[in-house]
Amino acid sequence: MPVGGAGSTYGTPKRKIQPKWGRIGLVAVIALALCAGLGLGGGWIYAKIVEGNLNRNDPFSALTGGRPPKTVSGAMNILLVGSDSRDPDAPTDQGGEWRTDTMIIMHIPSTQDRAYLISLPRDLHVYIPKEASATDCGTRKAKLNAAYAFGGLPLLVKTIECYSSVRMDHVALIDFGGFKEVVDALGGVDMKIEKTITSIHKPKRTFTKGTMHLSGEEALDYARQRKQFPDGDFARMRHQQQLLKAMLDKAASGGTLTNPGKLHGFLEAITGAVTVDQDFSLVDMALQFKGIRSENLTFLTNPHLGSQMVNGESVVVSDREKAVALYEAVNKDAMKQWYEVNVSPPPSPKANN
Repeated sequence: MPVGGAGSTYGTPKRKIQPKWGRIGLVAVIALALCAGLGLGGGWIYAKIVEGNLNRNDPFSALTGGRPPKTVSGAMNILLVGSDSRDPDAPTDQGGEWRTDTMIIMHIPSTQDRAYLISLPRDLHVYIPKEASATDCGTRKAKLNAAYAFGGLPLLVKTIECYSSVRMDHVALIDFGGFKEVVDALGGVDMKIEKTITSIHKPKRTFTKGTMHLSGEEALDYARQRKQFPDGDFARMRHQQQLLKAMLDKAASGGTLTNPGKLHGFLEAITGAVTVDQDFSLVDMALQFKGIRSENLTFLTNPHLGSQMVNGESVVVSDREKAVALYEAVNKDAMKQWYEVNVSPPPSPKANN
């Protein structure tokens, strides 16, 4: 299965897709919050109730052939997808009505003591199969987020598995509509702003360099800014990573997990914003990964050669050699060794360090 490489580009979605908003992989928050929540009296029963409130779909049912094999027992790969819909009732397994600009592969090694979150640029130039049930990856190339527009969540999963040769165990879809409520349930978050900017979106807020306390609306607004930064969409991904860490830190230190009322409101907001696959279990996840905290998260960006013009459009070109090595490490459960050799200094969200 290819990572990058040559190929033809063909086919365009019927509706031009122009994602605007930054998203975040809140499934990590769910798992980590419940880790502490399970320590409360009746935590297991409560967790099962919360789990029953989750929205579910089946992004894997259409993937009938050509999937990468499961390579290591005990390791887990979760695809986190941030989405927005013009129609809140639009089905997530179909294209056209939904759009996405956040895709993160969350890899948890078999040691279950940390997690690696690999952000995939939405403009990454990749092979997109003609359909999710295809047994090969095809010859069509387009921006990664076009896979969602062409064929919904199943085709996006198929495309990312084709690109990375990594099998996804679970998928969590995060809807923009509930994002603000999750941050507000935490009482907002503190973030360090890289530089003073004015939002390009109404009401055109000013974000001042230094630490700012942001509400859900404000945090979302900041996380979606990119045009004011020289590295554009990569700055947006960096701020998403920063925000995820800030949320986890706030959940762990802000009294949310030790206050039943706050925890209930927090988890209620999450279940309203998240859709997971049929086999995803919050209880199993919490028990299995109870040792992971925000300091155990490592943030990475998919290896790339920057933006280039291909067939008249600006795309992000994969660094094939480095990408292959990264995802081989994921498949071999050797991310710790890969990280020690390839990353220095650690690429954690520096604005919150």
